[in-house]
Amino acid sequence: MTNAPVRGRWLREPLLHFLIIGAGLFVLYHYARGGNETAPREIVISESRIEALAENFGRTWMRPPTPRELRGLVDDYVKEEVFYREAIAMGLDRDDTVIRRRLRQKMEFVSEDTAATVEPTDVQLQQFLASHPEKFVEPARVTFQQVFVNAEKRGDAARRDAERILAELQSGRVPASPAEAGDPTLLPAGLEDASPQEISGSFGEEFGKQLDAAPIGQWTGPIGSTFGLHLVRVSARSTGVLPKLTDIRPVVVREWQAQQRTQAGESFYSSLRSKYEVRYEGEIGQMLRQAQQAANEASKK
Repeated sequence: MTNAPVRGRWLREPLLHFLIIGAGLFVLYHYARGGNETAPREIVISESRIEALAENFGRTWMRPPTPRELRGLVDDYVKEEVFYREAIAMGLDRDDTVIRRRLRQKMEFVSEDTAATVEPTDVQLQQFLASHPEKFVEPARVTFQQVFVNAEKRGDAARRDAERILAELQSGRVPASPAEAGDPTLLPAGLEDASPQEISGSFGEEFGKQLDAAPIGQWTGPIGSTFGLHLVRVSARSTGVLPKLTDIRPVVVREWQAQQRTQAGESFYSSLRSKYEVRYEGEIGQMLRQAQQAANEASKK
């Protein structure tokens, strides 16, 4: 009778639970590996590996490691290798989203690194420049003045007042500074040789679009913006120009290499994908098959 409470306490001991769980994991691990020791048991630390560990330490700390620090680096590498091998042997790398994505990235890096080693010729770069002018063309630039009419302040009379001020500007009856004919504003009285980005940054995209249609050499408007109404006079406008290769060669090389990496990645994946047959299951799988068939037929037309 006295042993029953003792046994009950033992059954409730956390240490006993831990030992049982640990034994279960060991058995599961043993059978997951097929009941035998197939994993390689030798870890070789080559001289080149030790040199690489020392170089990484030197780049981080700007000095070589001491013998004790180097030993610590090697021990840490051995620890990492042991855990890595045992984790692989237990199948812990399977069905792990983070690991799958990381391995995918490393595979993609393989093709990208291959493409990065190719050095383009000037002929290739010139052809690329001519085929993709939108990537390199210098934007059109505009020089203009503007007179601001405060629509919030003037209310319903804003447009009528703007048209009256426009008539005065067109007739030449303007003050020395045309901006004084309108309302006070913190907006610039005009911009010189401004790009579309600079114009949009100051007045908004809608203003920039309307400014593109304004004639050169005369006051016109009113055109609207998020701030109010504007009367504008464009004095100069340059068209977009495609620079020469010699002027922007580093930029063209960068864009060419980016395209090469993309194409190499797509080609690399296609070669790997051709080794596999994908089977879709269930109702959603049927929808995917139909969509794929439709895409294949469309690509043949």
